[in-house]
Amino acid sequence: MKNKNNLPTIIPFKHLASMSLPFHLPVILSYFIFFVCGITVGVILSFNFKNVSLSLNITHLSHSSVSAADAGDRTPQPPLSITTPRVGLSEFLKPPDMMHDMEDEELMWRASMMAPRIREYPFQRVPKVAFMFLTKGPVLLAPLWELFFKGHEGLYSIYVHSSPSWNGSDPEGSVFSGRRISSQDVEWGKVSMLEAERRLLANALLDVSNERFVLLSESCIPLFNFSTVYSYLTNSSTSFVEVYDLPGPVGRGRYNHHMYPSISLRDWRKGAQWFEMDRALAIEVVSDTTYFPIFQRLCKHSCYADEHYLPTFVSMRFPGATSNRTLTWVDWSRGGPHPNHFTRTDVHPGFLESLRSGSHCGFNGNTTGVCFLFARKFTPNALDRLLRFAPKVMHFN
Repeated sequence: MKNKNNLPTIIPFKHLASMSLPFHLPVILSYFIFFVCGITVGVILSFNFKNVSLSLNITHLSHSSVSAADAGDRTPQPPLSITTPRVGLSEFLKPPDMMHDMEDEELMWRASMMAPRIREYPFQRVPKVAFMFLTKGPVLLAPLWELFFKGHEGLYSIYVHSSPSWNGSDPEGSVFSGRRISSQDVEWGKVSMLEAERRLLANALLDVSNERFVLLSESCIPLFNFSTVYSYLTNSSTSFVEVYDLPGPVGRGRYNHHMYPSISLRDWRKGAQWFEMDRALAIEVVSDTTYFPIFQRLCKHSCYADEHYLPTFVSMRFPGATSNRTLTWVDWSRGGPHPNHFTRTDVHPGFLESLRSGSHCGFNGNTTGVCFLFARKFTPNALDRLLRFAPKVMHFN
């Protein structure tokens, strides 16, 4: 039976019974032939697979024999284990080396992220005070600071921004050894001074343990022992940035009208360069991409950016975050752009005591007689008398 294409037609089994006998035999034979062919192909394939399997087994046994023979001549080796080093929280929190190769933009960006939104720390955190020294070369009064820091390891960090042209080094074992950060040239009264301050803050912020940040110069001295300073700062509810409005040529007269409307004349403030601030405010300072670029562009020549940027920024953005005073005492009694210097003959116990008291100020809503924790400007030739009197007056441990 053929179809229109002259090809045999396969008829389902259920129709075979209704056909006449002449049609039954050819159809049955065709199914039988198809069945036999299928069995034949299956047997052939099965035989070939067995040969392949046998060949693989023989090869495996051959290698096993060689390995067993070699094993008799060697000490059995333990199986190789590949371990992946664990990157835990301590590795994440570890600050980079002091002399890293980050550009300022990279450094500020990284430091701006160092403010966890979760207030509870998942590890035991001991708050530290970051002492940031802005110097031309070495810390000139380093031996006095060595006495100040002695015995208080783990409660402080030190950062030194010195001129990149200074090639000296600190004595091995000094608290200042290895504490220099990557720096750039700084000019007095210029924006580069602010850039150095922000560089110090950003580096200090990379250590998550640093909670308070104080800016010092090479001519600064402490007025109290470490325990008093540490307690004062870590228990303070505010930062210490001096902020005031000053009419006249050295105040409002330094304002550049091209800063408007971002910064108006009524926003313009002045204050001491030497600040102390908590971690929250420090992160805001290094994250500022609105006001700082304005000062970089427009606060030039006699503008003295270091006396106006922070007071203006804090007054505009965070007026309640600071006590509006500085913690660093300085003598401006002689007038002029520079304060008085103190030499060897100026240093005696009565003078140091007068710096430690004699004034009253607010602290955490109360009145205190401890208003200044540091003082400047002391010359290197005053160091021997400072080392003689300061430990007794300031009760160094």
